[in-house]
Amino acid sequence: MITAGDFRNGMTFEEDGNVMQIIEFQHVKPGKGAAFVRTKVKNVITGSVVEKTYNPSAKFPTAFVERKDMQYSYSDGELYHFMDQETYEDVPVNASEVGDNFKFVKEEMMCKVLSYKGKVFGVEPPNFVELTVTQTDPGFAGNTATNATKPATLETGAEIRVPLFINEGEVIRIDTRTGEYMERVK
Repeated sequence: MITAGDFRNGMTFEEDGNVMQIIEFQHVKPGKGAAFVRTKVKNVITGSVVEKTYNPSAKFPTAFVERKDMQYSYSDGELYHFMDQETYEDVPVNASEVGDNFKFVKEEMMCKVLSYKGKVFGVEPPNFVELTVTQTDPGFAGNTATNATKPATLETGAEIRVPLFINEGEVIRIDTRTGEYMERVK
């Protein structure tokens, strides 16, 4: 059991049959009245974020979210298939649970599959990936305003903005959390 007075960022707990993760918390001790804990919590199954206040002595059962490294195998439209590296078991995941940043993942990349009591509810791709630019317009000398960018299509089909000096066939590093170009890979 965990009390609201012990809340820390990233902790997970069960409340009303839902698994909640603490994004932000603040212990408040007003001049008059009882102390309370103001939090911003995320429902890890649905992804919704709400602000709530709790009595510091409120108790909740701890929720253990399993984060397991699995290799992305392939997609057959509605399902994305991952392989457990220890048991070689195929784990299918619904398209609705992989997230928008999954467009930067190609086959055979390692991802973290998140589950609670055996039910998969999310997939975290690696923070940084290296992908080849398959299509972009050439950059021309002279149009070098600060931070000028152009659209580029990557080998996974994702589109991002890259600096003018990036050409087709180059390998670049991308931050999957923001979807931004980081650097050219030598």
